[in-house]
Amino acid sequence: MSTAGWKDDAVREGWAQIAGKGPFVYGLTNYIAANLSANVLLAAGAGPAIGAASDWVTTFPAGASAVWINTAALMSSDEESLRTVARTAHEAGTPWVLDPVAVGAGAAGYDEFVRSLLEFRPAVIRGNASELVALAGGEATGKGVETTVSSADAVAAVSAFAARIGAVVAVSGPVDYISDGTRTVEVPGGDVRLTRVTGAGCALGALTAAAVFATGDAFQGAVVSHAAYAEAAERAGARTRGTGEFAVALVDELSLLGDTE
Repeated sequence: MSTAGWKDDAVREGWAQIAGKGPFVYGLTNYIAANLSANVLLAAGAGPAIGAASDWVTTFPAGASAVWINTAALMSSDEESLRTVARTAHEAGTPWVLDPVAVGAGAAGYDEFVRSLLEFRPAVIRGNASELVALAGGEATGKGVETTVSSADAVAAVSAFAARIGAVVAVSGPVDYISDGTRTVEVPGGDVRLTRVTGAGCALGALTAAAVFATGDAFQGAVVSHAAYAEAAERAGARTRGTGEFAVALVDELSLLGDTE
């Protein structure tokens, strides 16, 4: 298993490509995470649009550079809207990222719906260890949106799942792991306060969509987004104390990554 981080030339080049290409990234996410997700995309140089307004779900996925679906969007959007976005992106060849929030937490009908979205072939699936193990069909019970399994313990299941469905799978934790079923890369770093800021993981899904388009490769895009996010979180953590100022500093540091070493 190899290790990737901000000091890698390929990661920095991939990060620069986001701002250089300025992708339009369309997403459905929950209203709690929407603001941070939009700000993270803007900090990276991407242009966000979020929500299921009018005919956006049938128009934007086909015209966007990339799409992400955070399934907790069901808090304010219906199932058909999510399926339409996934289907339209798939049919248009637009790469999209699936964030299966709270899968495995005990809501069987919700879990079944989330699994049905795999039909539309996401380029990347990212989440915490409990969510991904459960989505893969394993025994993992999340505590609401929180994981009860460590990312390290989920590596084998994540790799096997990636190989089976033909997608890149990224599991977040104290160390992130990205696998396409053949290659697995670990991305260390970050800050524990990422688990204490609402929507921090959800925003990473949006950023991953932007990076997948910018790099032109789902695996490399996932590595770039996770490595950049970890670096920005470390920098934000080094200069803040509380969770509120950390959340603001995270966006600041993302916006400054291209200007600093």
